[in-house]
Amino acid sequence: MPLFEAKNITKRFGDFTALDSVSISVPERSIYGLLGPNGAGKTTLIRIINQITGPDTGELFLGGRKLQPDDVMTIGYLPEERGLYKKMKVGEQALYFAQLKGLSKSEAMKRLKYWFKKLEIVDWWGKKVEELSKGMQQKVQFVITVLHEPKLIIFDEPFTGFDPVNANIIKNEILFLRERGATIIFSTHNMSSVEELCDNITLINKSRTILEGSVSQIRKEWAGNEYEMAFSGEIKVPGNGLYDILEQTSENGKTFVRLSTKGEISSNEILQTLMKSGNIISFNPALPSMNEIFIRVVESRN
Repeated sequence: MPLFEAKNITKRFGDFTALDSVSISVPERSIYGLLGPNGAGKTTLIRIINQITGPDTGELFLGGRKLQPDDVMTIGYLPEERGLYKKMKVGEQALYFAQLKGLSKSEAMKRLKYWFKKLEIVDWWGKKVEELSKGMQQKVQFVITVLHEPKLIIFDEPFTGFDPVNANIIKNEILFLRERGATIIFSTHNMSSVEELCDNITLINKSRTILEGSVSQIRKEWAGNEYEMAFSGEIKVPGNGLYDILEQTSENGKTFVRLSTKGEISSNEILQTLMKSGNIISFNPALPSMNEIFIRVVESRN
């Protein structure tokens, strides 16, 4: 059951088409990757979902009904370009934004204490935003985004400015939010994060959808004739020109190999051939990374 759907969204700015009949369907309690190179149309779609601008054609649905103006109260949005007031104190600002989202002052304070303690930022309450590093500001804006417990949360490049430790903290919090029932749209250029976090993705390029589906299924579909194997001892690849070793390492008496095959060769045939040269411990198709797929798909359409 999708929590959010965008159907055939088209948006033009003069002669420029930013989105050309783009559709996404975001399952409830999932993390949905919205991917694409710079200028592909991702930010335009996000702005339309947040009702900052409207589509020329197409429809948007939240919870099975058409998106309404007051639905903005049930959406959390962390933009790529952060929007905190530099001269305002962190605590005052967080409280102000929480009340804008409909929380009473007492409930907002209760939730802010919880999140500030959880992310270890209690000491920042009385500081001005301009006194904080970019990563520290990111944490504050993350809290403001999720504080009103929105049904739909949109993160646009949420890890920008974070060191690896804090990026990992925020990743874990995003997973925690999904476990608690949130549905998340996640826009990023970091493909390793997509593999770690996303259940499904849509890839947009030059205003059009060029790839969509579950991350696991897409990786399987784009797998080529490459395999990862482990042998006890060493391996001797037949010199018949049908096999190429791409990577090979040895450790503790085992040999780990990534190889490619030429032509149509079944897994059974590969195993029968290579079993003659050593004891096979493991054998698996080598799935391409989302980064490899992203590059291959985009380059094929340019």
